[in-house]
Amino acid sequence: MVALERPPVSDPLLRVSRLITHQRGPFDLSIDAGECVSLRGPSGSGKSLLLRAIADLDPHQGEVWLDGVACAQIPAPQWRRQVALLPVESQWWQDEVSAHFYGVACPWLIPLGFGEAALGWQVSRLSSGEKQRLALARALMNRPRVLLLDEPSASLDEVSAAALEAVVADYRHDTGAAVLWVSHSAAQAARVATRHYQLTPQGVQEGEP
Repeated sequence: MVALERPPVSDPLLRVSRLITHQRGPFDLSIDAGECVSLRGPSGSGKSLLLRAIADLDPHQGEVWLDGVACAQIPAPQWRRQVALLPVESQWWQDEVSAHFYGVACPWLIPLGFGEAALGWQVSRLSSGEKQRLALARALMNRPRVLLLDEPSASLDEVSAAALEAVVADYRHDTGAAVLWVSHSAAQAARVATRHYQLTPQGVQEGEP
């Protein structure tokens, strides 16, 4: 049996070490179980690229650890279920919403402002805000241990944004999930997160929201 390489026992739920992707980085950050950390930075600074690399969707150097186990030691499909990325624009593969939920009841529809009838809707007729809220519900169905949220409320009105924030907060409190939340809004970052990272040319630095 090949032993899994593990970092120190005291490591947080998610740890990013010397991560380089698309000539950006190295990036270092950590998030504890049940913690939400915000990530801000200028447009084009690499926030989305960093999230994609953490989700193992883009080639990268360095390492990401989930609860002490390296990404390289976990099969990619399993990693992406446990470390779930919600991009700015969600991706859909079939035109009926229910096809993405595999006939399983979704407890987050009502908290996100939908009824059960939403499962019968056509994706092609959804607004960008509806797609984003349903994409979050779809991601949560896998019970991820880490949520990577890339401007998740950018296309939402205040009521829908508040509902999304509440669902994410409840989920991490109930499950101990770690959340990395990219937001351009300092007010939102202050609401949703307890620690704050800034993406700079020198890497990731802790700071104010």
